[in-house]
Amino acid sequence: MAKRKVTDEQILELLKEAEKGETPVPDLCRQYNISEATFYKLKAKYAGSNTLELKRLKQLEQENTRLLKLVGQLSLENSAIKEVLRKKS
Repeated sequence: MAKRKVTDEQILELLKEAEKGETPVPDLCRQYNISEATFYKLKAKYAGSNTLELKRLKQLEQENTRLLKLVGQLSLENSAIKEVLRKKS
């Protein structure tokens, strides 16, 4: 997984500044060195969140990634065992 350029705190700060409406979104994006598309993705994903929720979400995403890897490995092992059993028969 690619490392984010902005931290959770910076994301929340960015979204709060955007909500105020004092600074245009393109200027905020330049300030935080992100694209406007990234801004809108972050806004859709994290709008209304707080720091604790972001940390919990990050933990859940990491756990999900780990579990998906496990399922993939077990599927490969299962198919290899089936292949060996087919060859023996």
